[in-house]
Formats: sequence, C-alpha cells, structure tokens
Amino acid sequence: MINSTKVSYFILSAYVDTGLLKYLWFMFILSLYVLIVCSNVLLIVVICMNRSLHEPMYLFLCSLFVNELFGSTGLFPFLLVQILSDIHTVSFSSCYLQIFCLFSYACMEFFNLAMMSYDRYLAICYPLQYNTRMTFKRVTFLLTVIWSYASFLCLVPVILSSSLQLCGNIINKVYCDNYSISKLACSDITASNIYGLFATGLTIAFPVSLILFSYMRILKVCFCGSKQTRQKAVSTCSPHVASLLNFSFGCFFEIIQSRFDMNDVPNMIRVFLSLYWLTCQPLLNPFLHGLNMKNIRIRCRNLIFL
Repeated sequence: MINSTKVSYFILSAYVDTGLLKYLWFMFILSLYVLIVCSNVLLIVVICMNRSLHEPMYLFLCSLFVNELFGSTGLFPFLLVQILSDIHTVSFSSCYLQIFCLFSYACMEFFNLAMMSYDRYLAICYPLQYNTRMTFKRVTFLLTVIWSYASFLCLVPVILSSSLQLCGNIINKVYCDNYSISKLACSDITASNIYGLFATGLTIAFPVSLILFSYMRILKVCFCGSKQTRQKAVSTCSPHVASLLNFSFGCFFEIIQSRFDMNDVPNMIRVFLSLYWLTCQPLLNPFLHGLNMKNIRIRCRNLIFL
C-alpha cells in the first residue's frame, strides 16, 4: 500500500510518443495560448481604461475574461512543458495546485455566467430600476463573493483528496484531475464523495437555476413586449447563451470521458474531449462577448491602431 505521504509525483499516461510531431503540437498549443492571452488581455485593458465601459455588464465581462486567463494559465504552460518532455510526470504539490486552479476556473465560469444572466434579467425586465439595483458597489460585492466562494469551494476537495492513501500514481489524462486521483485511493473516500456531490450541486445546480429563472423571465417580457425589446434581448442574450451551451457541453464531455470506460475510443479523441472545456471557452468568449459588442470593438480598434 502506498499512502499519500510516499507519493511524491504522478505519471500522466495519456501522453503518447509522437516523435518530431511533438514540435508541431507544441507550436499549435503555443499559438492557441498566445491568442487566448492577447485577446483576453486586450479586452480587459479596454474595459479598465474606458470609464464609459465601467457599467455592470462590462464589469462582469471583465471578470469573465480574467477567469479565462486564470484557467488557461493553469493548463497551457503545463501542457507545453509536458509535450516537449520525454518523461510525463508532475510533482505531488504541482498536481494539486493545478487541480485547484482548474476546478476554481470551472466554478467561477458558471458563477460568472449566472451573474451575467441575472444582470441581463434586471436590465430587460426592470430597466427603470436597473441603475439603482445594480450599482457599482453591488457589482463589486457580488464579484468579490463569487470569487472568494469559488476558491473556498474548490479548496476543500483538494485538501480531502491530498490526504487520501493511494495505491498508485498513474493518471490516465494529460493533466491532473481530482477524480482520477480518487480512483487511485485505497482508503475510505466517503467524505470526499459526499462533498463532491455537494460541491457539484452548488457549482452547477445553483447557477443553472438562476440562469433558467432569468431567461424564463426575459422570455416572458419578450413575448409581451415590443419588437424593439425583443431585438435588444436577442442581441444581448445570444452570446451569453452560446457561451453557456459551449461550456456546458465541454463539461459534459469531460464527465463522460472521466466517469465511463472509453478504452475503445482512440486516445486522441479522449484527449480532445478532456481538453475541450479548458480550451474552447477561453478562445471563444472574447469573440462571443467582447469583439461582438460595438462599443468594445471600436475601442479595441482605436487601441490597436493608435
């Protein structure tokens, strides 16, 4: 029996030897990371520098872009190192640090999307009261709460998992995953499983319930309102719905490939399914939310072509 104090590193077995192709993969992943960093940083700078964009909707977008940077930085530099390495190992502490970063990113993504849907609900359903309900102080408070809450919510499973007794150190993925480590445990994981279900409910059920409530009310107003109201709702809510569906499908792919036996599925497809939620969302959100908005697009063009 190998306990957690004796496991000093984990082996990531999903990597395969691609020979010289690893340099091509390295350049491809690096290009994606550079594109994600540049697009998200550009939008954060534009929102922060322009006081006219210091409105609730843009502040929530800024928080979303910061989270994309956070999640991407927790994954891409690690992937780049592993692609060029001949021995795909990660230290015990680095593995759990990555787990915390990626889980916090997922949690914050759902919370951010929930806050954005609630903001659109107030703007469309209560336009006259919007400025008094969604003040700068309230937005700051909400963002502080969801960032702190997401960090705490994801810290607990990391602590529980790191104290487990392990009977192995091989993870069949290209990055560290809490569920994969739990499968290596040879000690009681009841507490970890119970908290996992509890945390999943808070991470997914609560934000999704708030999103559904917000959009049900928005749809009700749209059906009863004018054509102008419907057009405003569609233009402001469509990118949010697309982002939510994209991230939800990505998380669904990750759950499927982690929880079920997929040995008959080619390794490249399994790797793609496990990475989809961590790569496509940070890549698409700047274009769905930021560059799709005229106010931000104009300011981005002015900043780039000074």
